[in-house]
Amino acid sequence: MSTLELLAPARNLECGIAAIDHGADAVYIGAGQFGARAAAGNSTDDIRQLCDYAHRFMARVYVTVNTIVYDDELDDVKHLLTDLFHAGIDAVLVQDMALVEMVEELNHTLDTHVAIHASTQTDNRTAEKVEWLGKAGMARVVLARELSVEDIDDIHSKVPDVELEAFVHGALCVSLSGLCYASQYCFKRSANRGMCAQFCRLKFDLIDAGGKNLGSKYWLSLRDMCRIGHLKEMADAGVTSFKIEGRLKDANYVKNVVAAYNIALQQVVDDSGGKYRRLSLGKVTLAFTPDLRKTFNRGYTSYLIDGKTSGMESPDTPKALGEYVGRVKEVRRGFFSVAGTAPIANGDGLCFFDDDMQLHGFRANRTEGNKVFPMAMPRMLRPNMGIYRNADTVMDKLLSRSSSVRKIPVALSISAKDDSLYLKVEVDGRGIIAEATANIELQKANQPQEENIKRQLSRLGGTVYEAVSVDVGNVAELFVPSSVLSNLRRDVVEALDREIISRSKEFDDISRKGRKRENTHANTGTLHVAKSPFAKEYRQYPYLYNVANDRARHFYGSMGMEIEGMAFENGGDAACSNPALLMQCRHCIRRMLGYCTKRNTQQPPWREPLTLALPDGRRFTLKFDCKQCQMNVYAQK
Repeated sequence: MSTLELLAPARNLECGIAAIDHGADAVYIGAGQFGARAAAGNSTDDIRQLCDYAHRFMARVYVTVNTIVYDDELDDVKHLLTDLFHAGIDAVLVQDMALVEMVEELNHTLDTHVAIHASTQTDNRTAEKVEWLGKAGMARVVLARELSVEDIDDIHSKVPDVELEAFVHGALCVSLSGLCYASQYCFKRSANRGMCAQFCRLKFDLIDAGGKNLGSKYWLSLRDMCRIGHLKEMADAGVTSFKIEGRLKDANYVKNVVAAYNIALQQVVDDSGGKYRRLSLGKVTLAFTPDLRKTFNRGYTSYLIDGKTSGMESPDTPKALGEYVGRVKEVRRGFFSVAGTAPIANGDGLCFFDDDMQLHGFRANRTEGNKVFPMAMPRMLRPNMGIYRNADTVMDKLLSRSSSVRKIPVALSISAKDDSLYLKVEVDGRGIIAEATANIELQKANQPQEENIKRQLSRLGGTVYEAVSVDVGNVAELFVPSSVLSNLRRDVVEALDREIISRSKEFDDISRKGRKRENTHANTGTLHVAKSPFAKEYRQYPYLYNVANDRARHFYGSMGMEIEGMAFENGGDAACSNPALLMQCRHCIRRMLGYCTKRNTQQPPWREPLTLALPDGRRFTLKFDCKQCQMNVYAQK
């Protein structure tokens, strides 16, 4: 039986608890420093509280310490990791190889078993790279978003002893993660340091070699990922952790998206005939119906998971469109009417594209049937234009309240023997058992006690448990004071709490056991630069290794790889004679325009190379590596 995990983002403690309550098996959260979302840091105390809450359901907490680190920051990182280990975290996501040795040392010193997960920032797109990371000590690898089901299956078949985590929902980086230097190059804000300025969401002019302007669009902007219909095939291919993006999103986003994917993943488990089970305990009861259309999105794409390369881009706007609600039927003074089936409510946020494909947004001040009265009528609104809702007041109100209850189903049984009562509780279907005993002088009851005993023992409302059955056995004919039953119930619940928390710390899978590096001394490894599992571009641009400190450099040496270049942030691009390679993308503008060399043999009506130009005059050259189905973006000096 394989264990599947729904992994949710947590911007803060509130979002982390909401994720658990709505069905997540694990959450990932940023600490106060060194996370790839600098704006989503949290105190160690909040992370400790989240661990305590999650572990009651045998759910897990992973902390993102996945930026590159400078030499003068290494001591601060070690102190942070020490505090996080004491807080009870289950794993650390890392990008910088210096942290691997730190985690190993702390596990040994503190007698802990915190696992190391390779962040998607480490560029994980081949079986060779995943195998290398496994040998480097990673229990789990977060795969590149660009991989198809076939790619994932190939990796899993070749490297079955490394857990695979894959994104299933959320915003997309157009460049391979960890290999985007555009924000650092343009704005001195490093994506590898958690400060991405979203270069890919800017508007560019597309210029050909002859100076012809092919249009002004958001040429690098992608839609958001949604793979809710692909969970089974991803699980069958070897994915064990299904990751939702969104550590900058609010609690309402987390509630809706996690609830939707919890239902879908549970269906995969239920239909598997015992092949799969969920990682954590508990069943969720919702007070709303999840709807991914009503959550922030730029339009959805399954993004290469089925091998298809079309429909991933969002060139007209980088902003949220949300849910399509209908077309403008007529425009009158002060209101307009909509032809559609989705009701619009007072206060909804609406938007539309004008004749020039510019996005305009406004609020519905009030509505009457299909008539919408904005606070101020949009001047560019015309009949037949599509209307989208990117803020749903009804859904927001539902999600702002208590919107779910998560309970662990348990079976209770009570028996009597030799002036003692024995109460046993078992978690439904998991074989987790706890017991409690009460010494009492047993007396025959004057009237049947079965219903009263069941009622008293089922009162678990103040706990995370829910009684699905109560077996009273031979106690039904005895008189037992309600106070005794209450104390017995309290004792067995406390015992079950301890048992579940203890079980949550067991190391019964790869991730919790952790891994040891196979090579611990320089130049003794079997992987050398000539046989590097890293992509070919790493040889020409050594800054792609993202080595920002001497300890990381030493780590590569311990794996038999001598790395000479420094990270881009340390000036590593200056050591390269060629123009800086800023982005590597599976999104392709040439293909988007209909001139993919694999599909269209006609010559395009422009001269290459193509250039992306910002309004301030900065330019970036596009080169198309059709053999790898990849578009590269280079800096122009």
